[in-house]
Amino acid sequence: MIKVIFYIFIFLILSNCSYKTTYSGKLLDKDVLNDLNFKDKEKLISKLGNPSYIDPIENKYFYFSEKSEKKSIFKKEIKYSYVFVFKIDKNNQIIESKVFNTKEIESVEFSKDRTTNEIVKRGLLEKIFGGVGTQQELPTSP
Repeated sequence: MIKVIFYIFIFLILSNCSYKTTYSGKLLDKDVLNDLNFKDKEKLISKLGNPSYIDPIENKYFYFSEKSEKKSIFKKEIKYSYVFVFKIDKNNQIIESKVFNTKEIESVEFSKDRTTNEIVKRGLLEKIFGGVGTQQELPTSP
C-alpha cells in the first residue's frame, strides 16, 4: 500500500514539472493577424489556408485558432482563442469579416438574425390551431 502511495506521489511531482503548449485550429502568424483585410477568396485561402468550417448556406468561411499552456495538472491557461468569419459573395469577393475573441466569451453578443422557414407555409387556421386534426403520413421508401 505504501508503494502505491509513493508511486502516485512521484507521478504527481513529475507531472507538475512538465510544461506543455498546445495549439488548436490554424497556426497564424502575427503578421497575418495584423492584416486581415482580404478582398477576395483566393487571397484569403492563400494566406490562411483551407478554413476550419464552411457554411454552405450563407457561404461563410470560419477559421479557428487557439493557444493554451499547461503548467501543471491543475493549471491550464488559454493565451488566445479567436474565431474569424468571412462572408463571401457569388463573385468570390469578401463582403464581411468579423473576429470573435472566444476567450472573453462574456463580450460576445448573440445575433439577432433569424432563419426564415420557406419550406412550410402555414395558413391562419393552422397557426391558431396548430396540430389539431388528422396527421398526414409522409411517403416512405422501402
